[in-house]
Amino acid sequence: MQVNEKTAEGLVRAYEITVPASDIDAKVTEKLETHRKDFSMKGFRKGKAPISLMRKMFGQSVMGETIQEMVDGSVRDLIAEKDHRPAMNPDIKMVNEDFKEGDDLEVAVNYELLPDVPEVDFSSIKLEKLVVEVGDDAVSESLDRLAQDAVDYETKDGAAEDKDQIIIDFTGRIDGEAFEGGAAEDFPLVLGSGQFIPGFEEQLIGAKAGDEKDVEVSFPDDYGNEQLKGQAAVFETKIKEVKAPKAAEINDDLAKRFGSDDLDALKATIRERVAAEYNQASRAHLKRKLLDALDTKVDFELPPTMLDIEAKQVAHQLWHEENPEVEGHDHPEIEPTEEHTRIAKRRVMLGLLLADLGSKNNIQVQEEELRNAIMQQARQYPGQERQFFDFIRENQNAMNEIQAPLFEDKVIDHILEQAVLEEKSVTKEELESALEALETDAV
Repeated sequence: MQVNEKTAEGLVRAYEITVPASDIDAKVTEKLETHRKDFSMKGFRKGKAPISLMRKMFGQSVMGETIQEMVDGSVRDLIAEKDHRPAMNPDIKMVNEDFKEGDDLEVAVNYELLPDVPEVDFSSIKLEKLVVEVGDDAVSESLDRLAQDAVDYETKDGAAEDKDQIIIDFTGRIDGEAFEGGAAEDFPLVLGSGQFIPGFEEQLIGAKAGDEKDVEVSFPDDYGNEQLKGQAAVFETKIKEVKAPKAAEINDDLAKRFGSDDLDALKATIRERVAAEYNQASRAHLKRKLLDALDTKVDFELPPTMLDIEAKQVAHQLWHEENPEVEGHDHPEIEPTEEHTRIAKRRVMLGLLLADLGSKNNIQVQEEELRNAIMQQARQYPGQERQFFDFIRENQNAMNEIQAPLFEDKVIDHILEQAVLEEKSVTKEELESALEALETDAV
């Protein structure tokens, strides 16, 4: 193998590798000899077929296999010899595209190196950690919301209003004919819930118990049932009872509805949950402030292709945020601006810094941590937890998406252990304002 260096500028490397035809031919012959031991052919004993005949029969496929192996091996040897750390998979192309048996193999190899990440004195970083105490008022607010969510309904006199529950019998007809699935008895419907198709609930506001009313509506054009899409229908409706919403009383019975033994136990659970929410918000604020500080302390050359790819992803992401009505990717290519490139530079630089720090300090995501994270996400799919877990385990890209933030958080913790942290007591509102201020300059 002969190597000719074409480019060595910054992090960019380009080489031309030449593999002599004699080396290729020797490798092909070696492979054919290996296969010949088990090859049987009429007129020859097993393993005794002429190598020339085997070359004629299988030489083309063996040649293709050999070239691929020699190219891959040559690139690996080149990278190992140079002691390089490519930032991405090398770009490999055959120079002599009209290559034929007996020719030397010429291959162009291009890749970019990972940069040397400078050391950072994390002890010089000073940060404020915002701390919110969980007061009794916060617990009371959460209890009130639970009581509202656990709303009961009690019969009332008079007309139905928005948020009231009505008990109805109904039969739907299209062109005078009842249709399947269009009827029910003693159906509890909360007005304003959007449970029925548009226009239905609004027409029942003002109805009283004992009223009978024809509700005229049209099924939406995107309705799930093909037979009903866009169809005009009349629902013969009888209002049997009108009920007003009533928040549940805050007592031991309410606590038991939410899985606690009594009200005190429910309050303790709420206090823990609210504290966890405050801590999570505080952590998000602290992490962002840390990344901002790191951004001012490091500046090193970045792999051009990696930066370009990230800038395009940023441009694409922000374009969709500004054009939420456009679904999918059927739109013109979004050209990155200077601002997109600035954001991408920060992301790539900080990403390389954290990855380098994690590698140097042997920071790893443990199997149990990864399993717990997968199971936590699997709970979002009740009844399909096992299938979700198996899918993640069998899909490396999906696994990486779960593992990456776990790894990043462990590296962040490693840095925070060395940084100087000063706790600052703030109110819930002040913490929310601090987070909103960061969102206005989100990266």
